[in-house]
Amino acid sequence: MTESATYWIYLKKNVSNYLSEAGGTGPNLKLVVEYHSESFESLYPTIKARIKQAKCSNIIFNLDQCGYTHVTAQLIRDIMTSWQKAEVLLTFMISTLLAYLSPDKEKGGARLDPVVREKIDTVLRDQGLLKKQEWLGECEKIVFDHLRSCAPYVSPFSIANPDGWKYWLMHFANSYRARQVYNNVLHADGLAQAHFGRLGLNMLAYDALAGGGQLYIFDRSSRVQAIESLNHDIPRFIAESGDMMGVEEFYAAAYSETPAHSDDIHKSIIDNPDIEVITPNGGRRREAKTIDVGDTLKLKSQRSIIFGFK
Repeated sequence: MTESATYWIYLKKNVSNYLSEAGGTGPNLKLVVEYHSESFESLYPTIKARIKQAKCSNIIFNLDQCGYTHVTAQLIRDIMTSWQKAEVLLTFMISTLLAYLSPDKEKGGARLDPVVREKIDTVLRDQGLLKKQEWLGECEKIVFDHLRSCAPYVSPFSIANPDGWKYWLMHFANSYRARQVYNNVLHADGLAQAHFGRLGLNMLAYDALAGGGQLYIFDRSSRVQAIESLNHDIPRFIAESGDMMGVEEFYAAAYSETPAHSDDIHKSIIDNPDIEVITPNGGRRREAKTIDVGDTLKLKSQRSIIFGFK
């Protein structure tokens, strides 16, 4: 038996167990499983045509590659622009992405700042740096800068591993609601992923090497610290929009760069002495769980001084 045939047998055997469990979860669930040996890039046009023909609207691609180069940024952008409600989960090794972006790898074609390129080469020369929280933050910035154009909402978080932040699991979405749900799922499965940076709304507005960031591993302790940042960030965010903005508008803007749980964001809004939540009929919200997308966030006329991001 060839090595390839052996892989097929093990793959089908392992998948069959999950299919058996999933098959009984709902009467309306229909599972269709196919196996292909081509590269995803070559198979994608066929997959795309079949999904389009089936007129599916909610699409999720789970792309788990052994390195980085098997799924291009151009391909991810095509997925995100082909369906309004598309999402992509992308797994890769950070070292292979850094090598792809390195000045020695012209095929990367990425226009990076010379300082960033030097940081990339430093990490490639000393893999031990990937164990340091500060370098987790630097790598996160590099990843985000390279792939942020692929979708409106991009989550550049690594798989949590203090022995070496080597693997990334990124989420791409077209809707703030998808990013909101994804953030909440990460908190429900605490310690699965890690973020290094700011804990409030603007997660990458810091200097990692100057000691400006913190490790956030989506657990209860991290959430307590995040609320402190959110209490400062949210009124400033509203102030920059003219002291008033709709909740849906706030979500659409804020979720582009925050790791926060939706409950923590709502708690910070309700508890903040500088913010009022106005209902469509002019009333005021008193509880965090009642905040609705049709509401309006408004800064009070008498309020404390709002500082910049810290």
